[in-house]
Amino acid sequence: MHSELVVYHIPVCPFSQRLEILLELKGKRDTVRFSVVDITRPRDPALLELSRGSTALPIMKTAQGVLKESLVILRYLDELFRETPVARAAPYERAVESMLIAMEGDFTGAGYRFVMNQDRDRRSACCEAMIAQYRRLNDFLEWQNPTGTYLFDRFGLAETVFTPLFMRFWFLDYYEDFDVAALGLERVARWRDACLTHPAAQQVSKEEIVKLYYDYAMGAGNGALLPGRKISSFTFEPRWQGRPWPPRAKYGLAATDSELGLASS
Repeated sequence: MHSELVVYHIPVCPFSQRLEILLELKGKRDTVRFSVVDITRPRDPALLELSRGSTALPIMKTAQGVLKESLVILRYLDELFRETPVARAAPYERAVESMLIAMEGDFTGAGYRFVMNQDRDRRSACCEAMIAQYRRLNDFLEWQNPTGTYLFDRFGLAETVFTPLFMRFWFLDYYEDFDVAALGLERVARWRDACLTHPAAQQVSKEEIVKLYYDYAMGAGNGALLPGRKISSFTFEPRWQGRPWPPRAKYGLAATDSELGLASS
């Protein structure tokens, strides 16, 4: 292991999972130490010093200094361990790959706004915004590789970027009854399904996502506590495997700590 390569990250963070997927693809997972940060507690002053006051994670400490932003760290790791490249090598293909990756921000924003929405009257607009994002992706993939599975001939950098978000959006399946397969967008559905089942991308499960992101579904992100609650759904203990599945209804009374398996009473 390279002791000088340390990633500080939040458990089940999609932006951190990108780094894990890339390293798995390269067979280099053990070359980087992943240090878990408890999102339910104040940041360690030493970590804030490393991040220059920012609470955004992941960040990576290297022998030369600290790197921020998951896409930047992805590029760095891909170039550092260049013997097994994940990004496309040909300039035009790399540009096409970058065009697709540039669509990730709007896709991510639409998904998180949808799950965190607490206004039943806005649900339809949030749903349509999410559908529009899947249509954009479908159109791009049909334009670039209509008969393929991935953007190119293999799971690459664009897949590494989007796969953790496809996984996080399992919370839309569960809490919003959002069914991607029902959209009739065959090309993006084929891409998504292949990404979700790729062997290098199995760091998290649907059950884990649904249970830990319950508070997001109730409008409280980043470890914030909901009224009447004392324990975040992102807490390390009790472990998510021993908790019951949360209630699917999100536009009503929120579950208590006890009902979520977070406290005995």
